Amino acid sequence: MLEQFPVWVIILDYALGVVMWTLIGRTAMNIFLPVDSSFFFMRVFVKATDPVLRVFKPITPGFLLEPIVPLYVAWFFFLFRFYAMPAMLGYDVMGMLSFPLESDISRMLYATFGN
Repeated sequence: MLEQFPVWVIILDYALGVVMWTLIGRTAMNIFLPVDSSFFFMRVFVKATDPVLRVFKPITPGFLLEPIVPLYVAWFFFLFRFYAMPAMLGYDVMGMLSFPLESDISRMLYATFGN
């Protein structure tokens, strides 16, 4: 991966990817648990994502149900990673595994469970 992209691009993509997947995880956990749950992982998801949600509050439509808001914000991170980063950096995107974070994770999973 380092031979394809500069280190700062990979670090930026990893950071944006972690934020995106954490927001998606909060949405998924919110299906089963309330936001104010005492469950450790839910508290971590809420504490990690609340600052991001506050930043996006001005552009979040008021009609969205509260449990869906993190998914809406995650969509912005996905759009930036999928469209803006390739346009700014001049590389092609050929699907989800073109993202450095997801590509590395899929390679690790294949190496662990693949034949």
